[in-house]
Amino acid sequence: MTEPIRAIYINCTLTPSPGDSHTELLIEASADILRQQGVEVEVVRAVDHAIAPGVQPDMTEHGASEDAWPALWERVLAADILVLATPIWLGDGSSVYRRVIERLYAHSGELNDAGQSIVYGKVGGVLVGGNEDGMKHVAREGIYALQHIGYTIPPQADAGWVGEAGPGPSYGDEQEDGSRVGFDNDFTKRNITIMAWNLLHLGRMLQAGIPKEGNDRNAWEDGSRFGFHNPEYR
Repeated sequence: MTEPIRAIYINCTLTPSPGDSHTELLIEASADILRQQGVEVEVVRAVDHAIAPGVQPDMTEHGASEDAWPALWERVLAADILVLATPIWLGDGSSVYRRVIERLYAHSGELNDAGQSIVYGKVGGVLVGGNEDGMKHVAREGIYALQHIGYTIPPQADAGWVGEAGPGPSYGDEQEDGSRVGFDNDFTKRNITIMAWNLLHLGRMLQAGIPKEGNDRNAWEDGSRFGFHNPEYR
């Protein structure tokens, strides 16, 4: 019997709970699609946790007085799907987004039993929201980081909403007529839907893992070269 798919969304808003988060509204639009398909979904607001800065798995071993990341990492590692979600500030992702990416990178040297990156077979995506330009730039940064440490990125693995450039309403803000900003935006609805389904499809496909031929780092260290040819330089 196939194991249930598990997803974790990390909300990189700068607003601590229980404050309102526009990024959380984007997350719920995506997560609701997965929940309807039986996916076990967890949402974490990173700013609520004392995540120390650094690029080591546990920064208390490197001078930090406290570090919530090791416990959060166990939750990330238990999930088949990881989605990073961030607002845009000054044209870039939030400082919390950057910190989470750095802490994920801390585990880039860890391997699974097949000698592959510890997150091989897991799927990643990015959600971005704001009222200024930069959505694709911010998504690109996160998607690059996720694939670099071993996550598999499905087609169209980013989605989001940005309003008109400059100060203005954010996703989910209530308007005078009672409607919510962005909720009827077809571009956002379509991309959130495609992203959610592609994360689910690929997560299901990779439940058995990725074959280790050619990507077993332990075998590489033992001398296997998996067909790599390095002709003599002339």
